[in-house]
Amino acid sequence: MTTAIVIVFAATYVGIASRRMRLLPVGRPAIAMLGALGMVLIGALTPEETYAAIDHATILLLFGMMLLAAYLKDVGLIDRLGGLVARRCGTAISLLVVVSLLSGVLSAVLLNDSVCLFLTPLVLALCKRFGLPFGPFLIAIATSANIGSAATLVGNPQNMVIGSVSRMPFLEFAAAAGPLAAVGLAINTALLLLYYRRPLAGRVLDAAPAVGDAARSHGAMPWVALAVLAGVVAGFLAGFHLGYTTLAGVAVLMIAAREDPRKVFARVDWTLLVFFCGLFVVVAGFEKTGLVARAWAASAPCLRPDGIAGYGALTGFLVGGSNLVSNVPMTLIAAPFVPELGMGGAGYVLLAFVTTVAGNLTLLGSVANIIVAEMARGEYELGYVEYLKFGAVSTALVLAAGVAMLAVMV
Repeated sequence: MTTAIVIVFAATYVGIASRRMRLLPVGRPAIAMLGALGMVLIGALTPEETYAAIDHATILLLFGMMLLAAYLKDVGLIDRLGGLVARRCGTAISLLVVVSLLSGVLSAVLLNDSVCLFLTPLVLALCKRFGLPFGPFLIAIATSANIGSAATLVGNPQNMVIGSVSRMPFLEFAAAAGPLAAVGLAINTALLLLYYRRPLAGRVLDAAPAVGDAARSHGAMPWVALAVLAGVVAGFLAGFHLGYTTLAGVAVLMIAAREDPRKVFARVDWTLLVFFCGLFVVVAGFEKTGLVARAWAASAPCLRPDGIAGYGALTGFLVGGSNLVSNVPMTLIAAPFVPELGMGGAGYVLLAFVTTVAGNLTLLGSVANIIVAEMARGEYELGYVEYLKFGAVSTALVLAAGVAMLAVMV
């Protein structure tokens, strides 16, 4: 059974990692769905277990954020924000820096997946308008969102898990993890400039035009939308349920618009929701093998943070596991073992920081990366290798700096 599960998991991973498989050119969502079906057919999971494997809170949040983003686009708010960003930046290079920093800072206070859902369509529109290459900006959104989200317990799902397990106060965690994330964001932004300065050099952004009659025709709706967005953010910070807080905001806009919302529902990326459902099932099937848990137990003597070698081995193990089964499952597996490290709260900070930054290694390393790639699919196909060329270097440098800082702090 274990061999069959590994085969299905590996085949699904390869299929998703490829831009388009020649043997089966059906796309990532279909590959994930076939992988989920494979787990049921080989008996790794029962149909009931597949239902339980799907993270319904994540699916609900994605659904709600897609609807919210669609309404913000319809009332012209996203276009206005895009124009404001363009006017402030002036050049393609400064736009890349702003996108990177904005993605990172917002992800410290909002769920990084939500930030990617908001920023991706905005950045795509700006790139189309000014004829800029999509790749650098999409990579900036994804990598910076992951790094910035490491700063707080609300930045990403794995940090939320760690907050629940460790019972660390919000401010205590932020005081320890915030500086690591800030340095990591600075390194990532500098690396983006190093990688993409040449293709973006000399590109000047024309001043954004003033808001015309088409935008004014929305009346007060842009202000209503802005108020709703602020209310949703306040709900997130207050600890309300993320998915239903988002749906509450959508409901307000739906009522305020006084129109049949079917055209908005039609713009939900249903294939992206199918993709995540399938991926959750495939990962749950792989967890049934117990391979990662056994690897942790076998490697435990080498994973104690004693000196550079110990920190390096522990970091390498967490990075490998996060990219094998995804960072949230890896966090769930590793969290119970953290007290054995003898680092106190710093052990949980290390787990959060490493598993989060590890998501930048590959295109499939985090949900945020996949959201950016799938939302951009109609305009640009962000490839696995293209992402890896930047992500691998960024991950190595950010982890080296952050783990070294944490070692000094401990």
